[in-house]
Amino acid sequence: MPEERGRSPRNTGRGRRRGSSSRRANPPAPREQPVTAVAELEAEISAAETVQEGVVDLGALYRMDNKDLTEAAKVLGVEGTSTMRKQELIFEIMKAQSEQSGLVFAEGVLQILQDGYGFLRHPDYNYLPGPDDIYVSPSQIKRFGLATGDTVSGQVRPPKHDENYFALIKVLAVNFDDPEHMHERILFDNLTPLYPEEQLRLETPDANLSGRIMDLLTPIGKGQRGLIVAAPRTGKTMLLKALAHSISVNHPEVFLIVLLIDERPEEVTDMQRSVKGEVVASTFDEPAQQHVHVSEMVIEKAKRMVEHGRDVVILLDSITRLARAYNTVQPSSGKILSGGIDANALQRPKRFFGAARNIENGGSLTIIATALIDTGSRMDDVIFEEFKGTGNMELHLDRKLTDRRVFPSIEIDRSGTRKEELLMDPGTLNKVWILRKILSQMSSVEAMELLIDKMSKSEKNEDFLKMMQGG
Repeated sequence: MPEERGRSPRNTGRGRRRGSSSRRANPPAPREQPVTAVAELEAEISAAETVQEGVVDLGALYRMDNKDLTEAAKVLGVEGTSTMRKQELIFEIMKAQSEQSGLVFAEGVLQILQDGYGFLRHPDYNYLPGPDDIYVSPSQIKRFGLATGDTVSGQVRPPKHDENYFALIKVLAVNFDDPEHMHERILFDNLTPLYPEEQLRLETPDANLSGRIMDLLTPIGKGQRGLIVAAPRTGKTMLLKALAHSISVNHPEVFLIVLLIDERPEEVTDMQRSVKGEVVASTFDEPAQQHVHVSEMVIEKAKRMVEHGRDVVILLDSITRLARAYNTVQPSSGKILSGGIDANALQRPKRFFGAARNIENGGSLTIIATALIDTGSRMDDVIFEEFKGTGNMELHLDRKLTDRRVFPSIEIDRSGTRKEELLMDPGTLNKVWILRKILSQMSSVEAMELLIDKMSKSEKNEDFLKMMQGG
């Protein structure tokens, strides 16, 4: 079975690495292994005709904290736990338990490497390579028509004496569906995009003014491609958290992913603890290659789910820093734009953002991304100018409102949604237009303060619109 270059050599016992991070982005191509090892694995895959549910569930191990993992490892007789990383602890526990109970049940997101085989990565570690990854053979990839981003679950077996990775020997589900149905799906690029037609309701019972205001002034539909344009310290992170909370409460059928690029570690922890969804992050102390790898895995996973008719929402913070990362890893073309951006660097982040769409006959991918302005960087201004107009929803945050401690600090005149008539009923739409005419006669600060004051006196937007009509 192949192993990734740069990992521990064979016969290293636990397959641990010292002096380097246990997970890296963009792993090099693996070294060639003896043909006999691959042949043995293929024979095991062919022989796995019956499903023997393993006692060990890899997902349960990922959900345990370090203290519980260490105690479990000691019970199983694993030595040297004090110097192991979490991924290494999981690897050793899996190995020890599988020796006792046989096969292990595991789930992960597939990344196919250049040589045709792949590994199952896990979102808890931001889809980065690690010692507890699961090897997937080329024959399985071809048989089921698997692609990078597919969520694969199945039975795995522990590595043998000359191997470093657990190996997938039986595929039980792909994207939470029967793997035999994989050949029926249509590629994402061949699906027909439409304007958003079904609104994502953001109004919640817990006095969420941000969601209520957005429902009226900048409605978000399934398949929306939206930009939240914000200067530093204007409350964009708070707004994203409110968005995530509203979507998870009102739309449990939606698969929510929060993608944090170049953010502070403490903000990542706060988001993980407050959001009921998948939080994937690459912090500011990580290299640009890792930012790119993480974002590519997230968008590929989202596309695969949309191909299966699922509704997916990605909240990205921020597309400006993602574009910076792509600019760093992009080979120089010799053509440099204003601000130091390579002429070809923005093509891939535009492809990421452009993937958002509503799909005919079911499925949608919604991307709401933040764009930074007024940072003092010419590059950030150029990135925003390139993305301005590419979305079908824009929401601008006003620094003047933030300085006066008015939240949400939405600049009403500059915020709006294209084709909002497809998302709102005619009666509500007419009332919103009247509301905008009234607020347009005031300054942005006065308009927002008045709107917050009036809306806080009602519990629901329906009551607010009735009150506005009566007043």
